Amino acid sequence: LQWPYCRKRCSYCNFNTYVVPAVDEAALRDCLVREAQTLLRLSQVHSVTSIFFGGGTPSLASPGTVAAVLEAVAGAAHLPAGAEVTLEANPSSTSTSRLAGFRAAGVNRLSIGVQSLDDAELRMLGREHTAAEARKAVEAARGLFPGRTSMDLLFGLPRQSLNAWAQRLEAALRLCDDHISLYQLTLERGTVLARQVRGGALSAPSQDLLADMYQTARSVLVAAGFRHYEVSNFARKGALSTHNLSYWRADQYIGVGPGAHGRFMLWGEGGYSREARVQTLEPVAWMRDVQSQGHGTRSRVVLNLLEQLEELLTLGLRTDEGITHERWRHFSPHLSLQAMFGEPGEAQALQQEGWLVLDSGGLRCTWAGLAVLDSLLPDLLWQLQR
Repeated sequence: LQWPYCRKRCSYCNFNTYVVPAVDEAALRDCLVREAQTLLRLSQVHSVTSIFFGGGTPSLASPGTVAAVLEAVAGAAHLPAGAEVTLEANPSSTSTSRLAGFRAAGVNRLSIGVQSLDDAELRMLGREHTAAEARKAVEAARGLFPGRTSMDLLFGLPRQSLNAWAQRLEAALRLCDDHISLYQLTLERGTVLARQVRGGALSAPSQDLLADMYQTARSVLVAAGFRHYEVSNFARKGALSTHNLSYWRADQYIGVGPGAHGRFMLWGEGGYSREARVQTLEPVAWMRDVQSQGHGTRSRVVLNLLEQLEELLTLGLRTDEGITHERWRHFSPHLSLQAMFGEPGEAQALQQEGWLVLDSGGLRCTWAGLAVLDSLLPDLLWQLQR
């Protein structure tokens, strides 16, 4: 579920987010509820395993909006009592009382966009909060959501050294030992930060330094007892993100809200094929669509078998478990993983070079391969397409 609004736009952000003088939350809430009900009806989903409130900055929504959406989902499909319900939050909108309100509304997992624990880096990123506010927010969250608090951190920032990054990691570990998501900063076209780097005001780190930062993070976190269960995600004590795992396993998911994406079967319309759906981007236009037709779907594409297998391959190999034989058979009952990738070809060469493993468990990257997945995928996709 997509909450599209932020109080300000960060210098690196090119997401589908909007900064407006005032938000008509009642209208937005009604539309989120209606679209969720409509798409659940069209999909005829019987049970929802997880819900994720993303954005934008969904912690700017009131707990009442979150409660209304969860009530609508539970009314349209089975929502088990223990289903994971995650809310993304910014430290600047996470007072203890507000977080308690979200917990009372039904949220049981919090993902906090800390990004950095250094004030100079936070200013460069255009973040609203300070390092002290970030620490306070994470401590409050861990008190209310013990074992189910996650932190986002960025690395590869302009002027960031390997030593500085190692220090940020150690500070993060002292603060949160449940779940950490690490993202390499991408300089997106049209953002303030990209213009500053292009204009020479800031310098971007070299590719070698970026690789060293990533490997340092992997080593430090695994040594601290974290499982590196996905390219960018690390968890301790089984605190994996159920919701995000569903994406990487190519399960069905429904996207609700401006710009949300979905992948599901439309059993309610007699459809037997998986569809890729994208909702209208701009919030006011999306609300008009929802009010007139019950949903704001702007694009819907029926995915053929090859497109589904391409998604399964590119997403599944991001995880340490890879793609199991059972999951591959679900999409491709007539052509096994072994038949596709076990014969002489690109995949076998990658196995011989130590990047991939194909065995009784399925197809997955080695420890070394997970760090260079983007460079492996073209060969694998080429073999799949052939």
